[in-house]
Amino acid sequence: MKQRIRDRFEELKVAGKTALVPFITAGDPNLKTTARILEELDHSGADVIELGIPFSDPMADGPTIQASSERALKNGVNIKDVLGLVKDFRKKSEVPVVLFGYYNPIFSYGCKRFADAAKRAGADGVLVVDLPPEESAELKRELDRVGMDLVVLMTPTSSAGRMRQISKGASGFVYYVSVAGVTGARKTLKHDIKDAVKTARKVSRLPVSVGFGISTPAQAGAVAGFSDGVVVGSAIINIIAKNVDGRGRPAKDLTEKVGRFVRGLKRAIS
Repeated sequence: MKQRIRDRFEELKVAGKTALVPFITAGDPNLKTTARILEELDHSGADVIELGIPFSDPMADGPTIQASSERALKNGVNIKDVLGLVKDFRKKSEVPVVLFGYYNPIFSYGCKRFADAAKRAGADGVLVVDLPPEESAELKRELDRVGMDLVVLMTPTSSAGRMRQISKGASGFVYYVSVAGVTGARKTLKHDIKDAVKTARKVSRLPVSVGFGISTPAQAGAVAGFSDGVVVGSAIINIIAKNVDGRGRPAKDLTEKVGRFVRGLKRAIS
């Protein structure tokens, strides 16, 4: 059974490199454009891709990603559509894909049905923002059954003991949230992230990727110096939002602009 996430991080570790993990929302601004952006992320150096499942109440996300979900939902995008994107992408690429979302749509779909369908589509992992470890047994059981990873979040408020508890049920990698609060591009990052990541590495056997607030190549390069992966989402979503007209039609060079930005991130962390 393929373990794309594990294998990718191991390859990068041997090479002394840090993973670039871009995030986009499926269906923003439409499914066809998302499919093109997925391919562009692959060609631009993405090591793992987080693909957001649009949700009507994304409470952990800031205005930028909330708006991307709204745009996708206006197009009627649902879990089936998201998995269709993954299936088509998997025919062209071996880049690991993590489905990023909230528990309500997955629970409504059915954990077993979701795990089976996600595996068939070619997804590699799932990150559920609002599902604490104490309540994740059913989803974890189904993901384990099909050989998919359950990626977990650690936050600035997590103690070493809590980090240890969280990591017990995790696989693939740990996503360390660099700031308390919601997602969103920020001009500066907290100085104590490095110490927190060091603690996370001590209590978990998994690679630790850092996200929330990383918006420039310089910030990505700084975080790459002490982490196993760098997650960038809102800054990419901002590019998409700025290149869509009032009717939701993407600019002709939207995909190219996203690729140019991601290549800049890749150079900064290499």
